[in-house]
Amino acid sequence: MFDRGLPPEQLIPFARELDGTSVDDLWVVEDLGWTGGVSAAATALAVTSRLRVGIGITPAPLRNPMLLAMELGNLARVHPGRLAAGIGHGVGDWMRQVGAAPPSPLTLLEETITSVRALLRGETVTLHGKAVRLDGVSLVHPPAEPPPVLAGVKGPRSLALSGRVAQGTILPEGIGPEQLPGYLDQIGGDADHELVIFTYLHIGADFATALRPMVEGQAGFLGVAPEEVAVTAGSAEAAAAQVKALWAAGAGTVAVRPFGPDPLRHVRALLSAL
Repeated sequence: MFDRGLPPEQLIPFARELDGTSVDDLWVVEDLGWTGGVSAAATALAVTSRLRVGIGITPAPLRNPMLLAMELGNLARVHPGRLAAGIGHGVGDWMRQVGAAPPSPLTLLEETITSVRALLRGETVTLHGKAVRLDGVSLVHPPAEPPPVLAGVKGPRSLALSGRVAQGTILPEGIGPEQLPGYLDQIGGDADHELVIFTYLHIGADFATALRPMVEGQAGFLGVAPEEVAVTAGSAEAAAAQVKALWAAGAGTVAVRPFGPDPLRHVRALLSAL
């Protein structure tokens, strides 16, 4: 993952280097005030030839489903088979800051994912829902290969929603392999439902100090104690073992989130150990 704290222009050399490695995915962020996920994905796709680029994640309250489908459809046509689109509720406080907090986040997310998927399949969509209203709209240039639409969620009802209407689920940083089976049970979904998990990455003996601010903030987000926030950290061998444990527990994709001015140093060390 390209961390939101890095200057946007650094995404270009970051993506180019990863494109020459064994890494499969590069995930970009959409967080209020930091960066736009669609423009970041477009940048990463344009300067690479192999990587799948994931958007993690667009908040449904900020994105009209038709406009979002248009943006995703464009990227999927120009870069077929190389896009994964994450959609989530958005952070509640941030949505309130910009006057976009919905009356029912669950309803909005379900109607957004359902309509975006239909539009990307080339369907004409009419939906007079509780949160989304579309009247006979369709994409003029739908992609021949629609990108998978994943839900970035964490609560029980949202996880069940993801299993029901999305093609995959994105879980936030801090969830360890011991917790994954419980999350999978809540998601349900079919055999093709992809599970993506984000995890903090830091290679070095100073990982506890380096990751402390992120871990403490994430503990509040997850509603757990800081010591319960799982990280991929320590020696390169220990970090590799943690990634393998997440795979073994059911994660299809593990997206590591390195910090600091030289994030690729941590990625190189992890890849060498793997």
